[in-house]
Amino acid sequence: MKKQSVTLVQVAAKAGVSVMTASRAMSGDGYASEETKAKVLAAAKALGYAPNALARVMKGGRTNVIGVVVNELTSVVVNAFVSALTEEVRKAEMDMFIYNSIGQLDENTQRRHSQLLHGLWDGLIYVLPRMTDEYLAALEKSDSPIVLVNFCRRETILPVVQGDNFNGARDAVASLIAQGHERIAFIRGTHWTGQSAERERGYRQAMADAGLAIDERWVEEGAFNERSGLEAGEKLLALDPRPTAVFAANDEMALGCLNAARARGLDVPRDLSLIGFDDVAAASIVQPQLTTLRHPVDLMAKAAVQELLKRIHKQPGRRQRIEFPSELVVRASTAAPPGAAKPRARARAKRA
Repeated sequence: MKKQSVTLVQVAAKAGVSVMTASRAMSGDGYASEETKAKVLAAAKALGYAPNALARVMKGGRTNVIGVVVNELTSVVVNAFVSALTEEVRKAEMDMFIYNSIGQLDENTQRRHSQLLHGLWDGLIYVLPRMTDEYLAALEKSDSPIVLVNFCRRETILPVVQGDNFNGARDAVASLIAQGHERIAFIRGTHWTGQSAERERGYRQAMADAGLAIDERWVEEGAFNERSGLEAGEKLLALDPRPTAVFAANDEMALGCLNAARARGLDVPRDLSLIGFDDVAAASIVQPQLTTLRHPVDLMAKAAVQELLKRIHKQPGRRQRIEFPSELVVRASTAAPPGAAKPRARARAKRA
């Protein structure tokens, strides 16, 4: 015989309150004294009551669930953000559901994803979203609470929490120039979030600040993965003269370039200096340890959840775009180039 679910009526009866009072105490919508809440929650626990999220939605209530949309769960950076978001959502005494969209979000997926915007969750956080302008426009028209993490491809009315890619990249390249490097290459990533473009802009600005011309052969295409970094590195290191330093738009591509250097018998950093971006776990384990840039993932996750909660509760948010500074983490993969004269003074351009 199938066991019947415990109802809110039974919880109210055990707590000695009305069903309406029990509902307010359980949902947090409307007033209920702390004493009443305690009695109702104790009764619910004793009876094993589990509120039905779908029923709450149908009545116009909240599900107490935050949805997190990602495109690639195998990404080290995405996993770092998901872990940090999980901690912040727990602190808010809410639940989290991860939706792996697998691939780009475009107009053809809007119908499939329409349920994301209507009732399953109280709000959505998109982490490193690969979305077309059409899909983004659909999100902007929605009245659902939404926050984007690390999206800077174009301006949007949606709140965005991001790390500072431009100044971080400029600092990284300036550090190489200060060591005496002049032939500095850059490996791009994909265009979806806009981060690669900002990191390239920082690279170009640092070179311009130092009065160094860029040979466009030094700028290679990558795809934010290790294999593309290996392939880009092979092309860059085959140039004559080859670059003495490479700045990759993320750590995985920098690690791929490291393998390309080793395959050619080059020593890092004696023959080639390398800098990545993101400070993934492997960056501090590989030999030599990788110089890289770090975003404060925990602080960014906290800001994303706080901004979303404000919008869920219809409170004014801080601002549309919240940016955190990057930190240059200097390790063993960078050094002065072979035969370098006295290191040149580091260019100190004004920050925009």
